[in-house]
Amino acid sequence: MKQSEVKGLSVAELQEELSKTKRAYMDLKMAHAISPLDNPIQLRGMRRTVARIATELTKREQ
Repeated sequence: MKQSEVKGLSVAELQEELSKTKRAYMDLKMAHAISPLDNPIQLRGMRRTVARIATELTKREQ
């Protein structure tokens, strides 16, 4: 998810997206621990998406 997409979401949508993305990241991380992923760069992308969403939520709280 790009920064421009994140800015277009409401606070409720951001919170929902954050929880879904965190869950998907943890599932991907567990799958990678069991057997290596075909594309381990996915983990970095998911982690950065979580950070983008969390940053936008923090920015809107202020």
